[in-house]
Amino acid sequence: MTKFELFAELYKLYGAVSRARGVFLYTKKGVRLTDLYQEEGRAILGWEGGSAFTMFKNVLSRGLTGSFICEDSSRLQKAVSKLLDSERVILCFENKTAAMEAGLFCSQNGTSVYRPWNPMYETVNISEIDCVILTPPLAWSEQNTILAIKSNLIAEKPELIKQIRGTINLPFALEVAYTRAIFNLIKALQERQEKHWFIYDTILTKYWERKGPYLYPKLPKEKYNDFIIHCLNCGIVISPDYNNPSIVPFGAERGVFTKLKNSPFEY
Repeated sequence: MTKFELFAELYKLYGAVSRARGVFLYTKKGVRLTDLYQEEGRAILGWEGGSAFTMFKNVLSRGLTGSFICEDSSRLQKAVSKLLDSERVILCFENKTAAMEAGLFCSQNGTSVYRPWNPMYETVNISEIDCVILTPPLAWSEQNTILAIKSNLIAEKPELIKQIRGTINLPFALEVAYTRAIFNLIKALQERQEKHWFIYDTILTKYWERKGPYLYPKLPKEKYNDFIIHCLNCGIVISPDYNNPSIVPFGAERGVFTKLKNSPFEY
């Protein structure tokens, strides 16, 4: 199922979404849905966007909507370097596929997709990976993706940048918003812990294997679309892609899964 098919089913059941706050979607029919999809992780910090959208609006209010240079150096690059604890050169692409192709072009054995709170980083040092694919943690419907390349790799092979195709220039207001969102993520990384995720395990681990905040389905792939609809009927929005994990709803009360508990999905 695609995300557009998922949202079409959501609309069919509950009408249009009129508001999104935290991990909840509120519909025109007066129903609150718990969002475990979170726009493929872009809304992992919450749908409001917080200070990131405030800065976005501030830039717009100054009329900085042209293609001219608006700052001397990239604050976004500095934010990404801090997040990955290593000096990086960043490139932006329209989607994850294009970013991955560019990453593999630069380093076939050292390219990885970054997911915050991934338990893998307890044994793998993200700062040592040559190329990291990063989805900005901002609830924005575009599929813009960042490729962060280690600066020393570019220093050793300066021709790499010129050979990479498919890069895009972000509008300055969006770049500023992404920068603030990444700094917000750095702060959140110190605040969210295992204790915030395991409290839902008694219900969720029947259907998913949890790794940190990420939920990987246990049920057979051929049953997954039926499970998506079942969850929607229980007021829960999950990832429409079997291979892309759902996310534990940080801060939600345990009662949001009562309907799923009382109406289990058999597989």
